[in-house]
Amino acid sequence: MIAVVLAGGKGLRLWPESRQTRPKQLCKFVDGKSMLDHTIDRLMTAGSSQVIIITNDSLMPGINDLVQQRSDKEKIEILSEPEGKNTAPAVGLVLSRYYGEDENEILGFFPADHHVSDTEAFIDSVQQACMAAQNGHLATIGISPSRPETGYGYIEKTRWEIGEIPGVFSVNSFCEKPDPETANSYLASGNHMWNAGIYISQAKTLCEQFKNHLPEIYEKLILGFDKYLDSYPLLPEISLDYGIAEKSDSMAVVPANFGWCDLGNWNALAEIYLPDLKNNVCNGHDVLLIDSNNCIIKQKEKTIVLFGVDNLLLVESEDLVLVANRNRAQDIREIVEFLQEKKRFDLL
Repeated sequence: MIAVVLAGGKGLRLWPESRQTRPKQLCKFVDGKSMLDHTIDRLMTAGSSQVIIITNDSLMPGINDLVQQRSDKEKIEILSEPEGKNTAPAVGLVLSRYYGEDENEILGFFPADHHVSDTEAFIDSVQQACMAAQNGHLATIGISPSRPETGYGYIEKTRWEIGEIPGVFSVNSFCEKPDPETANSYLASGNHMWNAGIYISQAKTLCEQFKNHLPEIYEKLILGFDKYLDSYPLLPEISLDYGIAEKSDSMAVVPANFGWCDLGNWNALAEIYLPDLKNNVCNGHDVLLIDSNNCIIKQKEKTIVLFGVDNLLLVESEDLVLVANRNRAQDIREIVEFLQEKKRFDLL
């Protein structure tokens, strides 16, 4: 498998740790390693013959520095999008790079900013998806839900396994982010899984899907890599989910549970780190908590002392400290928009 890592996102909800030149995939939330490093490590352990990182020109220097420090850098290639166009054109970029070569090659597409706590279970799921791909399916991995989450999209599987591969199911539908009542019904059904945005397929299967569902991209990718890059401004801005997965009759899903977490906002640290007896979550080496409950703290250098506070989010970065109500973690991007309006580019 050639593993493709989608690493062009900004991670605005993780400001001030995530910045313009250091988006969340380059941030170090676990074990002193960036999320991108963790992702590459997992994919190499899963047996990837090569890793391709797709990013954009503004993030290229930081990602290139990261790759150059790795011992396996000769197996890693970086491709840069001229502009962000969502995931379908990014996938087309890889297809244009390999068009005319081995059409049976397995290509796997993975977000750069997800946390996985059980690497062995992740590898097992990827191997199942690769088997489905070898049988002509466009495979995805669905995460078994642990709660009625309203912030994720869902995949609904059928009740029937694909005959040739045990544990792999046909896809019945893709579901938008639900309201709380619908999310509870999804959890109760046993047929709905969180959509992790992972896709695995043979190159020829993906090309056929683009030809059928996104012909305006297919017509450009078959011209080759350089001409595809030149045509980028003309491409539609559309996700692989909307453009192909929701329309395809070749979808297969692998239900999985490997300790997955989409680190989309600061509250997600509670899924990575065990809370203390008062439900406080700390990421840092020098935090003192007195009569404080339900707080999330990201400490960098200064000693942090919290006294008599509840439901607080506190993030220390190299140049500032963010203090917010934890219930507003999903709205942190509003701070970034405010700073842009005030032209405080030094803080972005």
